[in-house]
Amino acid sequence: MEYQLRGVNQIQVNTKSGLTFGAGLRAILRHDPDVVLVGEIRDKETAEIAVQASLTGHLVFSTLHTNDAPGAATRLIDMGIEPYLVASSLEVVVAQRLVRVICKECKQEVPESENKLIREEFGALVPPVLYKGVGCRNCQGTGYRGRQWIFEMMAISNELRSMILERVPSHHLRQVAIKEGMISLRTDGWRIVRDGRTTVDEVIRNTKDEETGIRFTPAPSTIEAQPAMAAGGVK
Repeated sequence: MEYQLRGVNQIQVNTKSGLTFGAGLRAILRHDPDVVLVGEIRDKETAEIAVQASLTGHLVFSTLHTNDAPGAATRLIDMGIEPYLVASSLEVVVAQRLVRVICKECKQEVPESENKLIREEFGALVPPVLYKGVGCRNCQGTGYRGRQWIFEMMAISNELRSMILERVPSHHLRQVAIKEGMISLRTDGWRIVRDGRTTVDEVIRNTKDEETGIRFTPAPSTIEAQPAMAAGGVK
């Protein structure tokens, strides 16, 4: 148990006595809850229980490790869940990531010469004025202080369900989701850049290009958040 919460009953997993994560989740479902929150789907057993719970009228929220929202569907299939079960149970996937925020104490405008080079590479996405942190005692010389969420949310449409049934790769799912209006992690990151809260380098390093699929490796100090998965419907 990581936290003691008033009004919340918690179960400590004990594999020696047979109380596994899957067994505990099955016991919870016997109480017929309307909404179930599974901390993380990490294996086939947990994934199967979560999917079956969603198919019987429960609203299930959980997390799993993927690079982006479309990758959640292929990740569940890779775990051993049949594509038709994933397609029929999955409703919404939200991917989230943390980017570092420019330190307010040493925040300065990026020189026009640097801004021009960035604009040549990214075009109209670059705002007229960019900012960066030059480093100070407040940020321990990093130029960043604090972190900011960026998101992408993929609602599962009929077309996406059909593609999941056919085991279509995640990058094809991404292309269709963007056409249907999904705002990608990188696009949401540009919003933070335009607000003057983070740098272009930080966004590029923590997101992948929608066209090439290439993702730059984040710095060790950058925390990578888990995508969230919601399946099923309220009874």
